[in-house]
Order: sequence, then C-alpha cells, then structure tokens
Amino acid sequence: MGKVTDAGLTESRKADHIRINLEEEVQFPRLTTGLERYRFMHQAVPELDLATVDTSVAVFGKTLAAPLLISSMTGGTGEAQRINQRLAEAAQATRIAMGVGSQRAAIENPTLAATYQVRDRAPNVLLFANLGAVQLNYGYGVDQCRRAVEMIEADALILHFNALQEAVQPEGDGNFAGLLKKVEAVCRALPVPVIAKEVGWGFSDQAARRLAEAGVSALDVAGSGGTSWSEVEYHRAPTAFHARVARSFADWGIPTAESIILCRQGAPNLPIFASGGLRDGIDVAKCIALGARLCGLAGPFLKAAAVSTEQVGEVIRELSAQVRIAMFAVGAGDISALQETPLVKDT
Repeated sequence: MGKVTDAGLTESRKADHIRINLEEEVQFPRLTTGLERYRFMHQAVPELDLATVDTSVAVFGKTLAAPLLISSMTGGTGEAQRINQRLAEAAQATRIAMGVGSQRAAIENPTLAATYQVRDRAPNVLLFANLGAVQLNYGYGVDQCRRAVEMIEADALILHFNALQEAVQPEGDGNFAGLLKKVEAVCRALPVPVIAKEVGWGFSDQAARRLAEAGVSALDVAGSGGTSWSEVEYHRAPTAFHARVARSFADWGIPTAESIILCRQGAPNLPIFASGGLRDGIDVAKCIALGARLCGLAGPFLKAAAVSTEQVGEVIRELSAQVRIAMFAVGAGDISALQETPLVKDT
C-alpha cells in the first residue's frame, strides 16, 4: 500500500483507530512509563505564593499558559472533525498546544481537509501538522509536507515514526530505509520547525542523535506505558495470524521516563516533548524535571472530546492545577526552576 490513491483505506483505518481507542483496552499490559519510579522531595517550606507560581512556557516563539500538548490523534472522518473542533476550542480557551492526526488521508483525498482544519476555532494556539515519516519513501516529499502545514496553517510539522505499527499492519508500509536523508531535505526546505515524534515505543539515544543531525527542531519521545498501537492493531487484525503477531509486541518499547533521559543524552541541544502514558499533572511535572519542555496526552483528551468541548477544558484545567500545585510543593516558582528540581528514584 502507500500509494496516493488509497484514500478509502486510509479513511477506514482512521475510523477504526478512533473506535478501538474509545471502546477497547489498548494499554500496555505490563510495561509502564517508568514515571512511577520517580518522586519529588516535598518541600514543607516552599517560600512561594501559590497564586504567583508561573506554569507558562515558550515553545517555537509562542507562550503557552501551561506546558501541555493535546497530542496528535485523529482526522480524516466526520467524527474526527467534531473531535478536532472540540479539542481546538478548548486549547484556544486555555492557551495550550495541539497537534492533529496524520494528514495523509487529506493529502490523498483533499475533500477530507476540513476534518483537520481548526484555525477558525483556535486562531492563536500552537498548532502542529502531522505526516508519517515513512511516507517519504512512498511518493511523498517536501511538497506534501508543505501542503500539510498550509492545510491547517500550522506552526510546525510533526513527522511521526511508527515502524512497529507499520510492521504489524497487514497493509503497513515497512520500508524505513534511507529515511534520514529525506527527513533532512524536509527540515531544510520547510519554513516551519519539524518535530520528530514516536507513537508509543520511545526514541533511543542513537535515534535522537541521528534525528538531531538530520535537522529536526524537537523530539517527542512518545514512550511506552500508555496506548500500545500494536494492541490497537491486534483489535483490527483481519486474521488470527495477524492478531497473534501484533499481540506478541504488546509490551515492546522504551518507557517514557527512560526515553526522555536517552533523548537528552543523544540530542542535548534539542527541546524534548514528553508523551506516552502520562496520567496527570504530577506525571507532567516529573517529565519536566527529567528534561522535557512540553508534555502531551492523548487518551484523556480523546475520551473528553467524545463528550464535549467543556469536558476537554475541564481535563486541561485539572492538569494545569496539578502541575501548579506540584511546582508549589517542591518550591519551583516557574518552569525553569522545575527543570532544575531533582527527583528521587526508587530502586
């Protein structure tokens, strides 16, 4: 597969992914994010006024009210359009960042572009376009990347790396050879930053180093411990053979906490975005203390967006309050101070 004529298949797959993530158990069965092994040292005398704790952070020239990202999830279907609109409205109201799902469906079928277009709902948010990096080996190039950015008036482009997901999909695109040179060409040609993002199995230090050398502007680790996309593919497998192959990888990957540390080692000068199984604002605070600048969640926002814009806003406010209180309780008055706050690792 992978030809630019496979629009119907791509759209059908997007609908499957939404349904499965909402209805099925797709978490890693045993592997965790690793964040539970870290804890903050409580400061009973924080010497701070909670009301003045500053959770804002600047990313790509835009100031966010909190270091939160609605991770890339969906697009390409009618239901996805409603979800993206609700996510965008909530992101605008709360001043956090947002990514859309892979725009391949709309590149193949431009009538689907509206399912991703949210600028009218969110004129000021930090907004990320999204394409699968592997498509650079299947006929895509700088032009398609530019079209994805222009389609949604994005501030940056995510190129997502989902090698294992493609490998366990019967119709998957498995040629990841020679991608780095093509990623480098995209980074040089686009007028906006390029973010390399895993989709739930984490980046190693070697991968981080290679991507930094190729010219990406940030890394989203998307480590293991949250949604397992091999489990998602298990639920949509067309045969028992494909289901068994997919399920065997249910606990594969680099835990999110470990991947943050590895990416800092491999690409010390790049901003790190943390995602993959984050449950609450305390996890967000831990990721920032480990070296992240922005933290993404997907599942909680998807479930909230299936209900209403207001429900998404409630999730964002809850996360922001948890981050603020965690900062207060460790004596960190702003995000820079939180990044310098040591964590205790349980052995």
